[in-house]
Amino acid sequence: MTMTIGEVFDELFGTELPLKVTAYDGSSGGNPAAPYAIELRNERALRYMVTAPGELGLVRAYLMGDLELHGVSPGNPYDFLNLFMTDFQVKRPQLTRLPKIAKSLGIKNFQVPPLPDQEQPPQWRRGLEGLRHSRKRDADAIRYHYDVSNEFYELVLGDSMTYTCACYPTDDATLDEAQANKYDLVCRKLDLQPGQRLLDVGCGWGGMVRHAVEHYGVTALGVTLSRNQATWADQKIKQMGLDDRAEVRYLDYRDVTESDFDAVSSIGLTEHIGVKNYPAYFSFLYSKLRPGGRLLNHCITRPDTKTPALTRGGFINRYVFPDGELTGVGVITSAMQDEGFEVRHLEDLREHYARTCAAWAHRLEEHWDECVQDAGLPIAKIWGLYLAGSSLGFARNNIQLHQVLGQKIGADGVADYPLRPSYV
Repeated sequence: MTMTIGEVFDELFGTELPLKVTAYDGSSGGNPAAPYAIELRNERALRYMVTAPGELGLVRAYLMGDLELHGVSPGNPYDFLNLFMTDFQVKRPQLTRLPKIAKSLGIKNFQVPPLPDQEQPPQWRRGLEGLRHSRKRDADAIRYHYDVSNEFYELVLGDSMTYTCACYPTDDATLDEAQANKYDLVCRKLDLQPGQRLLDVGCGWGGMVRHAVEHYGVTALGVTLSRNQATWADQKIKQMGLDDRAEVRYLDYRDVTESDFDAVSSIGLTEHIGVKNYPAYFSFLYSKLRPGGRLLNHCITRPDTKTPALTRGGFINRYVFPDGELTGVGVITSAMQDEGFEVRHLEDLREHYARTCAAWAHRLEEHWDECVQDAGLPIAKIWGLYLAGSSLGFARNNIQLHQVLGQKIGADGVADYPLRPSYV
């Protein structure tokens, strides 16, 4: 006699979880009084979960509409993901039970169904399509994530249109206040002065460029690989009357020809360039600075240097940041030092990024219908999982966010640097 899907669930996960499961065969499992429920609406949902146990199978079935989550906000499933990451562990059934479980699931359910259109190929297949972090693949990866639509980002990011970690000055600061405070912190670390020249690589919608020009009196050039971002930034700069000193170009940072900048800011770009390219990356930025100039590198990091930089096959790699690579801050500081920078200061803002992602998730939840109308239901679902999961990851110290300040020292070793900098 075969087992129902509900019975298989109880065999593998038990009945103590705050989770209930209902299935298309009429069965149920788990805890009937649980606040959350998973509904397998059809056989394909089971096939997704059987052929990719864990997060990837759940995501596939969820995006295709074959699996429904009840008691969960699709725009902000933080509590459900917290449960999933904490308690959702497979029990080890007795070996004698495995044949019955496999028979109950059915041999045809071990065949992979069609994948969602939004899923990127596995890393080995992308390797066949060209060298990772070549100019073409970098541009394709950036377009995949950032060219959803400017309207979608406006709904999620708010007035600042800033898609990087904010820095909250107080517990009750708003998202926009925290983003302005982050830009101000970067400007102070770079010691920007009126009349200086700033290069902002990976500038997004131009938030750093506008802040530095408006509040610190510099002339700033920003570059981005997203045409949508560049178009939006150019319009905003003109609207603010800053176009005499501010410019955003649709350009690969490696194609910037100007040099002798007083400062370079890199806010959220290092994650996309690949660890093996760090030497060339920091060498290029070093060459763009005058002696005494400063670089502020702001990027997501890992809490160690042992974990592989490239996470293969998971949700983030397949659905959010294809080809993205993270490593520990020690690797970044070493690469900067090896290319000539004196590392002056580093700071971990991971708690701030947990708050930032939570704020974005709240905005997605608040504007859910508009986001679905703009980007489509599968993309909106991806963003709900991504933002809530990222907030959880930063809160749990699974990932971090570091700002590293480096300086290009003159040949005589003398640098224009205060004994006690004011930004601390």
